[in-house]
Amino acid sequence: MATVRLLLAGLAISALAYAALLGLLYLKQRSLLFYPQFTRNPPLAPDFELPVEGAVLRGWVVNPGCGPALLYFGGNGEDVSLARDEVARWAPGHTSYLVSYRGYGHSSGEPSEAALAADAKALFDHVAARHAAVDVFGRSLGSGVAVHVAAARPVRRLALVTPFDSVLRVGQAHYPWAPLPWLLRDPFESWRRAPRLTMPILVVIAGEDDVIPPRHSEALVAALPRPPERLYLPRAQHSNVQVFPEYAAALRAFFGAEAGC
Repeated sequence: MATVRLLLAGLAISALAYAALLGLLYLKQRSLLFYPQFTRNPPLAPDFELPVEGAVLRGWVVNPGCGPALLYFGGNGEDVSLARDEVARWAPGHTSYLVSYRGYGHSSGEPSEAALAADAKALFDHVAARHAAVDVFGRSLGSGVAVHVAAARPVRRLALVTPFDSVLRVGQAHYPWAPLPWLLRDPFESWRRAPRLTMPILVVIAGEDDVIPPRHSEALVAALPRPPERLYLPRAQHSNVQVFPEYAAALRAFFGAEAGC
């Protein structure tokens, strides 16, 4: 009988510890997905501002005066101000807009999937009123934001770098012990929106990506209504795709160096 009591007590303690761990994961989940603390106080003051519901977004405009526009959506801990020169090289024929997510950089507010998606569509509407065509570029977490926009707005061309099928599926792979479908508030299920993406698409996959393993990028590709242009970098990791010459070449070829700048 004493052994049974000890076993039951051990199971109860284990259950309470598991419940406490799940509670902590639920409460802290956005701090595991969004990393605005790495982007605060960019060295360059923003030159663009867009009021949206509950926040003011601030960012940078590169190559002003070009005919087509490019919206750049970065990773979950990326200071997009540091990508200005690279984006200018990758899309020299575009006026590019690099705007910090709410809560990031100089932008106010708190990030969430719903808020970032609404903000990105508001940015598209603002830019589309000033340009004849709008292309979209999303990297890592930004691929999920870009898919939100492209599924709801007339995006001309879409580039997705180290994209995922869903944050829920990626998170479940990293936390197999947690019932994430019942816990996750920001699932970013890009695969559900993929069938609505009928524009030309470029997908860049990093072969040694251990943050978003290639199988999650491939699952998104499989959900698209037609095969995209595809660049597979077998030796690339999640954060260093930009060092490979093929990467810049593919982006320049995809976006084109259009006249009008």
